[in-house]
Amino acid sequence: LSLSSVHSTIHRVHSRSHGRKLFSLQTEVNLYYIFHINPTKNNNNKNRNLCFVFFLFNLFFHQSTLTSICVSFLEMTSLLRRKQSLKTILTNPKLSQHLSSKLTPIKPSQNPQPPCTQQLPRVSNFRPFSTQSQKFPEYEMPSVTWGVVQGRKEKLVSRVIVCDYLKSIGIVPDELEHLELPSTVEVMRERVEFLQKLGLTIDDINEYPLMLGCSVRKNVIPVLGYLEKIGIQRPRLGEFIKNYPQVLHASVVVELVPVFKFLRGLDVEKHDIGYVLMKYPELLGFKLEGTMSTSVAYLVSIGVNPRDIGPMVTQYPYFLGMRIGTMIKPLVDYLVSLGLPKKVLARMFEKRAYILGYDLEETVKPNVDCLISFGIRREALASIIAQYPQILGLPLKAKLSSQQYFFNLKLKIDPEGFARIIERMPQIASLNQHVIMKPVEFLLGRGIPAGDVAKMVVKCPQLVALQVGLMKNSYYIFKSEMGRPVKELVEFPEYFTYNLESRIKPRYQRLQSKGIRCSLAWFLNCSDQRFEERLQGDYIETESVGPSFCMGGKLQLPGSEIVSDEEDESDDEILYRRTVSL
Repeated sequence: LSLSSVHSTIHRVHSRSHGRKLFSLQTEVNLYYIFHINPTKNNNNKNRNLCFVFFLFNLFFHQSTLTSICVSFLEMTSLLRRKQSLKTILTNPKLSQHLSSKLTPIKPSQNPQPPCTQQLPRVSNFRPFSTQSQKFPEYEMPSVTWGVVQGRKEKLVSRVIVCDYLKSIGIVPDELEHLELPSTVEVMRERVEFLQKLGLTIDDINEYPLMLGCSVRKNVIPVLGYLEKIGIQRPRLGEFIKNYPQVLHASVVVELVPVFKFLRGLDVEKHDIGYVLMKYPELLGFKLEGTMSTSVAYLVSIGVNPRDIGPMVTQYPYFLGMRIGTMIKPLVDYLVSLGLPKKVLARMFEKRAYILGYDLEETVKPNVDCLISFGIRREALASIIAQYPQILGLPLKAKLSSQQYFFNLKLKIDPEGFARIIERMPQIASLNQHVIMKPVEFLLGRGIPAGDVAKMVVKCPQLVALQVGLMKNSYYIFKSEMGRPVKELVEFPEYFTYNLESRIKPRYQRLQSKGIRCSLAWFLNCSDQRFEERLQGDYIETESVGPSFCMGGKLQLPGSEIVSDEEDESDDEILYRRTVSL
């Protein structure tokens, strides 16, 4: 293809165009510049010829103001497939006849202008395959997003009308500036009314106005239908959308279904998934391979049973969104530094997963420092936390101050005695003072001096949490059947904590049948096996104190020289067993 070929082609088309000049000199130069082929042999000649034909076709097509030209694409491509040169194709009589036969004069307009006054568009300004028209530069390619073909002017007008409608009902459309809106007010009204039927108010929509960009049929209905299917009740869908409106933008297949399968894989019961998502709807926005998977893997690594992860998620799903490095691991490391083994922590997390949500710097550390300031020994901290993990998240300073003042006022217990009470029963920090006074008043009403009642409470704080009705029955047996002095109750106040029907009565009857006279602690503060050994023995062993629980050491039981099966247990195993029993 040479410059002369281009010129001859131009003139040939010009001669068949009824004298109308189609191309300027600039166009000829452009054509030659674009499609010039070096004299050397080039394997891409065929492709360049095809591009040239496409260019001519597009050029003819956009000159619709002059002629209506229709070129048979099939004929040209068939000629090119025969590997004929472009010059041969353009001089082909069939194609020439086809081109000339398709040239039709312009239909006369209603307001014709003289030829001299008609301004022909300059071809030199034409850009091939452009989405903009030179005669109407304000228009772009139409969008069919909402089913209505509009130009740019119509879009702007429709947008103004829709925004005015939103303002008229109280919605602020400022955040919708870069969001594609429906083309008609009717569609927008349908969306607003649908959201209101779900229970959302105008204020709720203003909190997240981007929800108005979601199509009712394409986005909202499929998402709500799936949420209802997985367990969220229809009357609560509005509440769910209010708490997490971003779910309306989610894809059911790509985002929602994988989260549902992930939760089922964690052994979350199917009927509990709706409850879990209502508590923590942000789960639907998390990526499975991110925070959720890593938090579960870390908890399993410290000893949490994988089959307990499901109940933990049901109880406290928020830990699935916690980062290990900034939230979970620092808390675990700090509790381990206080003397709690990871095995004990794992059991705590399984039963009370909400402990993972306690803020280390704002809550946990200040509460530990508060315990120490009230006279709690540092070696007893682990025992306190193991018995009552919730103490880490309480407003502890205010509660301990109130309880310390109460015990000092009512029972004359000094701060040191109060510290021993907290070490033995940390739940006292949260116990209602009215509940505490009922057992105390019962003991005082039985003629026990206030000083002795205080000693009993310090030695066995569980007394203040007992039901008075059970204490009355136990005291009746103690006085009527056993006939023992009240002094023994002062020495062994744990008597009231044992079950009357399953332990006190049966063992006392065995003692009566054997004719054995012993203290309350001797026949109550031991296991069934030890009690049988004591009954079969030829002597009554020396009285000793009850079980003691010291962190860092073994659990010392009376007569440990006889029962020696537990001597090989590690400290962690002893603490774990004791924690489970508590």
